[in-house]
Amino acid sequence: MGEAPLAEDGAVTRSAEYVGSFPVEDCALDEQMEQLDLQLRSLKSCRRRRRTVALRFSVKGVKMYNEDETTLLMAHALHRVSLSTARPADAQFAFVSHNPGSTDAQLYCHVFRARHARAAQFLNLLLCRCFQLSYLEKHPEEAQEESGGSAPQHNPSLLNHGFPLSVSALVSFRRAPFQGFFLGSKKTKKAADGSHSCKDDVFSTSSPSLMRKNVIRSKNLQSGAYRSFTFTPLKQRGFQEHLSLSQGKDQNKKVARRARAPSLAETEEALAQAVWCWAGIATDSSYSLLADDVLGSYLLCSHPKKPKSKCLFVRFPTGMSTILIQNSQKGKFSLEKCKLKFPSVAELIEYYTDSQDELPCPLSSARVNHCYEWEEAAGTQRAARLSPRKSTQRREWI
Repeated sequence: MGEAPLAEDGAVTRSAEYVGSFPVEDCALDEQMEQLDLQLRSLKSCRRRRRTVALRFSVKGVKMYNEDETTLLMAHALHRVSLSTARPADAQFAFVSHNPGSTDAQLYCHVFRARHARAAQFLNLLLCRCFQLSYLEKHPEEAQEESGGSAPQHNPSLLNHGFPLSVSALVSFRRAPFQGFFLGSKKTKKAADGSHSCKDDVFSTSSPSLMRKNVIRSKNLQSGAYRSFTFTPLKQRGFQEHLSLSQGKDQNKKVARRARAPSLAETEEALAQAVWCWAGIATDSSYSLLADDVLGSYLLCSHPKKPKSKCLFVRFPTGMSTILIQNSQKGKFSLEKCKLKFPSVAELIEYYTDSQDELPCPLSSARVNHCYEWEEAAGTQRAARLSPRKSTQRREWI
């Protein structure tokens, strides 16, 4: 894939075909992933006309433009995106987001088809990396340090205990004070605009109903996918200066850590390594976050008892498990108690992502956004209603 082109604002833009969007039930994470997998499988042979678009990824969110990148079609603030996933075998990439303009804050899955399997995986890696960089922005105290320390306190999530995503998000997102640029206001619109679909948008009974015309509205999106911000650049600077003065030297250290955070301008191999290793986030913090991620999610790290060896820390149905990656004298890699050998760790991971084989479940390409926010702030809603001109001007940003 080569190196991702980097825009001036730190964003990376890639092309794909927009298939459509469908509503997603707000349920426990594992159950939701099963439903998404079934629905994406049913869409792999979709013959409907697809629209070529440009997807722009950044730590602020995801924007979708037309093919020429002249018209903004859809925008989602990163804290409104709950998870990202991919099915490389079918060249599919998708992410689930919550539209704050709806009265019931409906979740939608937006589906794209890439040119080939590696391109789909690359899109997924970009969004997953955005999740991690956003987490580092909000939790600089959990950044990787040279000297290891004790594991930070982490409140367990309700995602995997039968509670819907909205409930879990309210609990997990409040674990640390606000540090970034993601507070926003919403435009309240009728939810009916995003709930109807045309006849040509309906597939078989096992396929979800896709919406495009009601999800994409050029320069006038009614579904609430646009997010505007109550913080202007001037207010943002003032807020950060206030934090700096109140927190003193400790805050200066945090700013320095954020300045050293890696960007999205990496090769495919480096990007994959960063996502697999949760680069920049302390290992102990990564362990704790992994427990709240999707089934089959993993962390590539040094083995706790064999520092010179790599291992996969995986969330299996039975709980968290550590699997040693063995390196033979011939330079072949294999998982502990597994017979298959691979020329590289990357090929090993790619294989077990497509095939369960001897594992309790296959490795997952999906990742949860641990900075996902469900709750709407009443104050920001009021500010949006009182300042319509400013809200319209801020639409340029996610």
